[in-house]
Amino acid sequence: MPKISTTAAEFTPSPLEGEGWGWGAEATLVPPIPLAGTHPHPDLPPSRGKEKIAAFIVALLTAFIPATVDAAGKLPPGANAVGIAAAPPAKVGRLAAEPWPPKRGTVFKDCPKCPEMVVVPSGLFIMGVGGKRKRDKPAHRVNIAKPFAIGRFEVTFREWQACLDAKVCTHHPDDHRWGRIRRPVVNITWDQAKGYVKWLSAHTGQLYRLPSEAEWEYAHRGGTTTKFWWGNEPGKNLANCKDCKSPWSAKSSAPVGSFKPNSFGLYDTTANVFEWVEDCWNRDYRGAPTDGSARTVGDCKNRIIRGGSFYYFNKVARSHYRAKNPAAVKSYWLGFRVLRELK
Repeated sequence: MPKISTTAAEFTPSPLEGEGWGWGAEATLVPPIPLAGTHPHPDLPPSRGKEKIAAFIVALLTAFIPATVDAAGKLPPGANAVGIAAAPPAKVGRLAAEPWPPKRGTVFKDCPKCPEMVVVPSGLFIMGVGGKRKRDKPAHRVNIAKPFAIGRFEVTFREWQACLDAKVCTHHPDDHRWGRIRRPVVNITWDQAKGYVKWLSAHTGQLYRLPSEAEWEYAHRGGTTTKFWWGNEPGKNLANCKDCKSPWSAKSSAPVGSFKPNSFGLYDTTANVFEWVEDCWNRDYRGAPTDGSARTVGDCKNRIIRGGSFYYFNKVARSHYRAKNPAAVKSYWLGFRVLRELK
């Protein structure tokens, strides 16, 4: 069984088949990645035997596929250490005063250690389209009346460190030896994520917050109605989910920006790590706001998480898929991205 210490709550998968998940204080899994058959979250579907074996074999094989190099032994432009097109380097500065509102796709940072933000336009979309479960229904129209900026990537360990250095954030999350350079910060509770955006707002003089569930899905879909933002099939090596056939599948998070962005310029909204949003949990969309605002009534001890992760199969990473997680519970497959209002 996992070793338990006593500082903060966390769901912990058991390394043994059939023992389910553990609930305790600062549950640290040994080893950091659970073995096949464990199920760390009661709200998400368990793995299936043949798929687990296949995902494990794919992950094992792709881990040893070398990147393509030129005659000098250098990676081609835009490729990272495993030969996947990484987010292109860019000089990112502050948001210009003109034009206003800023154009769709504008990328900016409010400070050197702040998250990179990208401007998402206003628009209409059908939330929950494609969902088959009761919790994903009814599909309904949502009007995003104003543009907003959202994290181009999930918040990283280095960006979290800035809050620690300011002595506002106090939690030092475990990276499970996956590394902290461009890795999404994980093992963060909902309240800790809220503390980070509060600090970011005070530090920059801008209004940062967690996105609402509707804003998150709108930004993730990027104008599409398919199961994934790129189409209806998960494909190969398009994201980091358990059966997405990436070098990190079923093993760990991937560095942010390791896959192509969606049409709004967001990276890694499909899988990699689940992301906290603002909303309280409700069993379905009946009575949900239609203006894109967060739903702040219901079961607020549980908060909504979106996007899927490296640990779960692609069905959990589909555009309509929603799940809940106790606000006080953190995990190695759960992080967040931030939203900044434009004013």
